[in-house]
Order: sequence, then structure tokens, then C-alpha cells
Amino acid sequence: MDERIEAHAETLVDWSARIERGDDVVLAVADGAHDLAVATARVLGERGANLLSLYRSDEIQRAYLRAHDGEFDTDPEYQRALYEHADSVLFLGGGRNTAATADVPGDRLNAYGRARKAIREARMDTDWVSTVHPTRSLAQQAGMSLPAYEEFVYDAVLRDWEALAAEMADLKEILDEGSEVRLVGEGTDLTMSIEGRTAVNSAASVAYDSHNLPSGEVFTAPDSPEGHVTFDVPMTIRGKRVRDVRLTFEDGVVTDYGAAVNADVIGEVLETDEGARRLGELGVGMNRGIDRPTDSILFDEKMAETVHLALGRAYDACLPDGESGNDSAVHVDLITNMDEGSRLEVDGEVIQRDGRFRWEDGF
Repeated sequence: MDERIEAHAETLVDWSARIERGDDVVLAVADGAHDLAVATARVLGERGANLLSLYRSDEIQRAYLRAHDGEFDTDPEYQRALYEHADSVLFLGGGRNTAATADVPGDRLNAYGRARKAIREARMDTDWVSTVHPTRSLAQQAGMSLPAYEEFVYDAVLRDWEALAAEMADLKEILDEGSEVRLVGEGTDLTMSIEGRTAVNSAASVAYDSHNLPSGEVFTAPDSPEGHVTFDVPMTIRGKRVRDVRLTFEDGVVTDYGAAVNADVIGEVLETDEGARRLGELGVGMNRGIDRPTDSILFDEKMAETVHLALGRAYDACLPDGESGNDSAVHVDLITNMDEGSRLEVDGEVIQRDGRFRWEDGF
């Protein structure tokens, strides 16, 4: 087996999930992630964890959702119980077809998302981590050969995470102490409150309240956005390619939207529930091992010189004890470049200009 796959599995189990002897682990495996699953199972066995593996397939999901009448059980106890009794859930992505669910009706997807809220909450109460195995479908979506895509993935995953965590701590401190963020760039002038919020130093480990591998972002839960923003990084949402999304916010709510391609997908997201028209996340990408968009949110939102905003659910880790943030059945990230001509301000002070932070060369 490729040594990089073994290193990926060890990073996932030891650094990211912090698995210990006796932990009850659910391993949810996409149909293209077999090799990574085998390597991960070996490491879990060596660590003395308890393992239950699940098979996940977007094609299976498509078949189920297209055949269903749309009246879903709102709290399937047998599924919720699985996560309520788990210590960790490890999601290994990497399917055969990245657009497998593109022909599932949007209202069906919305209904299914709303019905699974209790399951989602139970899952997020575990030490969950999501990662991906490089597959031909993901390489094709990224416009890369498989060998080139493998190099890209492992450059992003197999990093000195402690060193990156130390660098990102500087931005976390600024956001923790700040009250207002302003984003300025081509087609963008947006202000958001971050008063009283706690930023997460997302260093690819549950020890940092971080649940993605790779990671490399600092994120918080914004409030009361005002202005407009253009998201110029193309991405696939609900199996459809979306480009140049434009959102306008007034009194904290999306009041207008558009996109150069597949604007209807954004409309479907916004119609999910009331919280889908509000922001749940402001994230700043800082992983310079991710140097190009690949149409995979797991990587693209961590890309250096970008900022992403999520419509929908806010993360509890960013909120004061006892405070509820934006609630929604969705969490849909949209990404904008912060390269030449852009700036990120906190309380009127420029923290990043033309993609460089004030502590970096070239600022």
C-alpha cells in the first residue's frame, strides 16, 4: 500500500480524532475510499479501539431519495442511537460520481435535511472527523490527473499541523478580541459583527474543536451582516456547478441573490428554512498546501488567500455558553478570493491585504 495512505490514516486517528484504547468508533466509508478504510482499520486495531464500519454511497442515496414520497421520519431513533453511543465518527469521502444526486428534486433534499436534524446533532456531539481519499472522480472534478491530484491531497493533509496551529493562533486572537469584520474586494463590501464570539483555530484536530482533515482555517460565527458579497470560486452544490454567486444582506438576512450559473440552486438552499437566509460561519483560509480550487469544499474553504461564508447553521464552539446561534438544516459554504485588490479589516484595522497577513512578508 502507498505509504502516503498509511500516513493519512495515522494522522486521522492520532492527530485528528485522538482515538484512545476502548473508544467506540464509527467508520463511514464512501465507495471509493476502500484503501484508506483498510489503513484506518489497521491503525484503529493497533490503538485498541472498537470499530463499526458503514458503507456510504451517493448513488445509493440518490436511488433512495428519488423513490421516496418525501414524508421522512423526523427522528429515526435507530440511527440517532448509533451516534449517541459512539465516541468518534470518522467519515472517509471519495465517491464514484461527484454529481450523483444532481437529479434529486431540491424540495426532496430540503425535506430530508430537515428530517435528519436530530441525527445530525447527535453526530456532531461526537469527536467526528471528515476526510477524503483521492479518487479518479475527485481528480476529474478538480481538472487534474490522478497522480497530480494525489500529490495535491497529501500536500494538504500531511502537514506540520502544530506549526500551522501556532500561526493561526495569531488570527484567532485578533478575531476573539474584535467586534466587527469588514470584507472588501471586487463586487464585495460586507460588514459583520463578531462581538462576543470565539474563533476556532481549526488545526485538523478535535483538540482544537476542528473536524476536517485537511483543515487550516480560522472560523467564527458572524452576526448581523450588512452589504453585498461576490463568491468567485466556482463550486458544486447539490450536484450542480455554481459560479459567481452574489448575495445582498440587509438587517442580517439575504434580501437578494444571483449567480452566473445555476442561481436556482442558491434559491433552493435559501428556501430550506428561516435560518438558511442568515450566516452561520465566517472562515479564513490559511493552508498554503492548498494552492488551487478543486471544487471540493473540504479543500477549497481552507485555501490560502480566501474567505468563506456559510449560509445556515452556526457552530456551538463559536458561541458563548447558553447562547444559541443561527439554526438551520443546512450549512452551505461559499468562497471568495482575497487576493490582489482585497482586504480584510477587524475594527477598522487591515489584517490582510492582497492575500497577505500583516505578519507575513509582502504585506
